[in-house]
Amino acid sequence: MAIMEIGIIPVGTGLPSVSDHVADAIKVIPKDKKIKYTLTSMGTILEGDLDRLMNLAKKMHRAVLKGDVKRVITSIKIDERLDKELSMEGKVEAVREKL
Repeated sequence: MAIMEIGIIPVGTGLPSVSDHVADAIKVIPKDKKIKYTLTSMGTILEGDLDRLMNLAKKMHRAVLKGDVKRVITSIKIDERLDKELSMEGKVEAVREKL
């Protein structure tokens, strides 16, 4: 199981708001339990099999490249552990326990 943070920024849209384009990227996330996600104000956190996440990142990136958008900058961070189970909730809870 891996956790991936993805941030997608359309360039040259002519408007300061990008929420319509971010929504286009989010719409390609499958509605099944194999991939969990949390939308945040600065990106989207996804949890699932690394190969599935990488394929999904490509689909999200391409979903924004349409219409008036001719350039997209996508940033990806991946956290994968082999020694124990990893989850979005577990990472947050581990920090909260220490606060």
